[in-house]
Amino acid sequence: MAISNKIENFRMEVNRAFLTKAQDLAPALIEREVRPAGTVDIVPSGEDYTARPAQSGFTRSRPMGRGDRLCLDFGGHQVGYVSFTLTPVGSPPDAPAYLRLKFGEIPYELAADLSEYQGEVSRSWFQEELIHVDVVPAQVRLPRRYAFRYLEVTVLDTSPKYRVELGGVVCTAVTSGDRAAVPPLKTRDPELAALDRVSLKTMEDCMQSVFEDGPKRDRRLWLGDLRLQAQANYVTFRNNDLVKRCLYLFAALTQNEGRVGACLFLEPAPQVDDTALFDYSLFFVSCLYDYYEATGDRETLAELFPTAERQLELALRELDGRGIVTDRDTWWCFLDWGEGLNKQAGAQAILIYTLKQARTMAEWLGEAERAAEYAADIQRASQAALDHLWDGGRGFFVSGAQRQVSWASQVWFVLARVLRREDNVCLLERLMAENPGVPMVTPYMYHHFIQALMESGLTERAVSAMKGYWGEMLREGADTFWELFDPRDRYASPYGSRAVNSFCHAWSSTPSYFIRKYLNFSSNSL
Repeated sequence: MAISNKIENFRMEVNRAFLTKAQDLAPALIEREVRPAGTVDIVPSGEDYTARPAQSGFTRSRPMGRGDRLCLDFGGHQVGYVSFTLTPVGSPPDAPAYLRLKFGEIPYELAADLSEYQGEVSRSWFQEELIHVDVVPAQVRLPRRYAFRYLEVTVLDTSPKYRVELGGVVCTAVTSGDRAAVPPLKTRDPELAALDRVSLKTMEDCMQSVFEDGPKRDRRLWLGDLRLQAQANYVTFRNNDLVKRCLYLFAALTQNEGRVGACLFLEPAPQVDDTALFDYSLFFVSCLYDYYEATGDRETLAELFPTAERQLELALRELDGRGIVTDRDTWWCFLDWGEGLNKQAGAQAILIYTLKQARTMAEWLGEAERAAEYAADIQRASQAALDHLWDGGRGFFVSGAQRQVSWASQVWFVLARVLRREDNVCLLERLMAENPGVPMVTPYMYHHFIQALMESGLTERAVSAMKGYWGEMLREGADTFWELFDPRDRYASPYGSRAVNSFCHAWSSTPSYFIRKYLNFSSNSL
C-alpha cells in the first residue's frame, strides 16, 4: 500500500508478555536451492513484454564484456538469496568488474525504464543493483532477499583486457510454508487444480517469519492481508502457530489507546507502523474469531479477546447521532483500491460483521453480559444502516453524502447479514445484473465478493467468477497471483507504475481457500 493514515502524536504501547510469546513462536525457515531453468529474451508483445525462451538449461555464460547482457529464467517465482561465480577470461584482470543486476517478477520489470518513475512508493523497492567486484575470480553472494522469476545481468564494464563468465548461479529460496503439510487436492477440473497450485505457491512465497503481504513489496505484516492468508492457511499449510505469532505481535505492539495498527515491521526490531485503518483494526476481531474456530485454542482466545474488544470500543466512538460511521475525506478505511470509492457504508457493514463475531466469542467465553451488550450494538448499527444507508427505490446500500452505490458496499452488507438470506441473494443478483457504481479492482475485494456468493448459496456463480478473475491472471501467465488485477485496465497501478506493483501478493492466494473449504476438495466430484 502506498498511502498512509498517520496517527497524530503517535506512540507505541508494548505488552512485553505478548511480545515474548510471539517471539517464541518464530518459525524456522525452510531452504532449498533453485538453479536457472534457462535463458530468455525480453521482447515487446503488444503493449506489454514477454519472455521468449532462448536456451534451455544454464551452466555458464559465454565470455561477457562491456554492454553484454544475459537474462536468466528460474522457471517460476522465487523468494530468496542469490549467489554466483565470476571467472575472468583473457588477460589478468586490471580493473573491477562492474555489473547491473535487475530482478523481475514479470518481464515488464526488466524492460521498464526505472529512471522515469515518479510514483508515490519509494523507488528503493525496485530490485536493481549496481555492484563492483573488485577481485575476480570471485564467489558473489548478494545480501538482499529478492522476489523474482527473471534475473538480468548486464556487464557495464570490465576493462579492454578481460571479460567475465557467469556461472554457479543459484537462488537459496526461503519460506516457512511446508508443502508436505498441504493435503492433496482431488479434482477432475484442471482449471481448479491450476488455481489451487498457483494459490499455494503465492502463499508459500509470502510465508516467511510472519505472513508477509508481498515478498517484493512491502514485506510487512498487514492485518487485512493476514486475515485472508490465515483463512487459506487453515485448509492448506495448517501452520497455525504462524497465525498465533502474528496475532500476538499485533496485540503486543499497539498504537495510542490500544489501537491495533494496520501493519507491523519486524526489523530492525518489531514495531507497529503509525498507519491506522478503521477496517484493518477491526479485522483483529475477525482474525481471532477465525483462529479459534480453526484451532479451539481457548487460552489464546481468552488472552487476546480484550484486545479485540478494545478495537470495537474505539470503532463505536466513530458513530454519529444516527448510529452511522462518520464519513471522512482522508484515507481512513481501505476496502479496495477503487478510484473514488466512498468507504462509509462498507465501514458500517464491517463494524456490524465484527460485532457479530465478538458476540459469539463472548458466548464462547461464557461472558453472557458482554454478549448481550454486543447484541444491542448490533441491533443499533444494523437498524441505522437500514434507516439511513438502504435505498429501497434503487435496491442498493448507498454511501457518503453523494449516496454512492459501489460493489464494495453491497458485498460487505451481504457478509454482515443485515438483510435476510433471500434478500441478500436478490441483492447480489441485482448487483451482477446492473453493475452499478464503482467496480472492484483488487483480488482482496474479489475475495469478499466470492465469499458473499458462497455464503448466499450461489456456488456456481462463485466458481464462475473465481475462474473468470483469477483464471484470467493464469491466462496472462501468472505463476503467483498479483496484488492488483483490473480486467478493464490490465496495466493499472495505484502507485504510478506497474513496475512497483507486487506480482506475488498474499491477499490473492484465496482460491485455495474456496476450493478446499466450500467445494469439498476431498471428493472426486469436481
